[in-house]
Parts: sequence; structure tokens; C-alpha cells
Amino acid sequence: MSVLDSYHCTVQPNWIDYNGHLSEAYYVLAFGFATDQVMDGLGLDAAYRSLSGCSLYTVEAHVRYLAETGEGAALTITTTIVDAGAKKLHLAHEMRSGGTLLATEELLALHVDSGTGRSIPFPKPVATAIIDHQLPAGVIAPDWIGRAVSL
Repeated sequence: MSVLDSYHCTVQPNWIDYNGHLSEAYYVLAFGFATDQVMDGLGLDAAYRSLSGCSLYTVEAHVRYLAETGEGAALTITTTIVDAGAKKLHLAHEMRSGGTLLATEELLALHVDSGTGRSIPFPKPVATAIIDHQLPAGVIAPDWIGRAVSL
């Protein structure tokens, strides 16, 4: 298994909410940028999307907000490919700042032909890259994967 590159960004002034903390929408924005970086690393980059008309579409996501952070914080997002299928990708993002886990996002994405609106299998080079970066059999996914929202 090879490791995916971490995504790095800095909390911008306009990302701060009325409580003086990173607004929930911007956690999701940063996770989205991390997903874009994963796509680039797997061969689903801008050139691929332009040439093929295909892309990843997020069909489900679950975010946990665990700690607050403020303007200027340096964020690092690490990503694990938890599972994959011929047309599906299951990702786990973890956002940290200064070693503190701030948030997690679990998402399920489908590989979709934008022209038809239908999911299609990943091309072989992408499928191979996914396998190369996926959690190996027997390695346990983060313990927060698969949780449901409840009281």
C-alpha cells in the first residue's frame, strides 16, 4: 500500500463564522479540496475529466466536528481509501491542526460519465492506482467509519 499525499491549507479570514471559529461549510470545502487531490493522485485529474467526461460524484458524506479552530490555522488532511468497487470509492478524511484532530469526513463517491449521468467502471490504470493505495486486507479502518447520526 502506498500512502496518499496529505492536503495542506490555511484557514482564511472569510472562513470564520459568527462564533469566531472555522465555519462548518469550510470544513467541508477543505475536505473537498483533499478529495480533489486524491483524484489527481489516482489519475482522475483535470486532464482525465476533460478527455473522458467522467468524474467522481459524492453520493454520501458524514462529517464529525470534533474541535474548533480559528483564522490562520494550518490544516493537514490525511486520506485513507477504506474500500472500493468497480465504480465506487469509500474515503476517510482526517483533518488536523497542530496534531489535534479537528474533524473527520467519511464519503462514498461514484465514478460517473457526466454525459449519460450513469456510473461506469474506473479505467484500468485508475483501478490499479486505487488498489495500490487502498487499505490492505486485514488492516482495520478508522474506528469512526460507518457510524450513524443518533441521539
